[in-house]
Amino acid sequence: MHKSSYPLKPGNFYHIFNRGNNRENLFYKQDNYIYFLRKYDFYLNDYLDTFAYCLLPNHFHLLVKIKNEEDLPDFENPEGISGTVSKQFSNFFNAYAKSINKQENRIGSLFQKNFKRILVGNQKYLINLTYYIHANPQIHGLIDDFKNWPFSSYGKIATAKKSHLKKEEVLDWFGSAEEYKFYHSVLQEYNKISFLLAE
Repeated sequence: MHKSSYPLKPGNFYHIFNRGNNRENLFYKQDNYIYFLRKYDFYLNDYLDTFAYCLLPNHFHLLVKIKNEEDLPDFENPEGISGTVSKQFSNFFNAYAKSINKQENRIGSLFQKNFKRILVGNQKYLINLTYYIHANPQIHGLIDDFKNWPFSSYGKIATAKKSHLKKEEVLDWFGSAEEYKFYHSVLQEYNKISFLLAE
């Protein structure tokens, strides 16, 4: 079961996701996806590590791990680390929404209130979730083969090009780059994976 009130604790993995308010689009053109990722890096790279992501027209999915306390920047927040990370997400969403509202000449909330987060507790879950996040465009009928979706981490994880993604760790979960690609080449029974019930 997903909740928007789970504390984001250091050292824990989370599936984080949200959608547009009233299921409206978050992304209207290709530049929006790029801008979203740029702002995400700016506001959150110091606070969490990113292992997988997928951006779709009206929602997004992230697989992240909150950094350990000793790796976090110095801060003073009475709400502690969880409050600080949640505030960084809020600042990120607000900055992105401000840009889209200006672009689309719209007013009001862009995102649904309170982004969702699910605690991820074991490696099998991490593997299944990585696949699910990458398969999302195909699950929603946006493309025939999710591996061709340009706004996910699937292809980036399998390449040597430098990025903020924790590629080596993801490949280690699967065993190797070859096994990562093979797992993604087989149609998994994602409709039977329990975390889909939170969608």
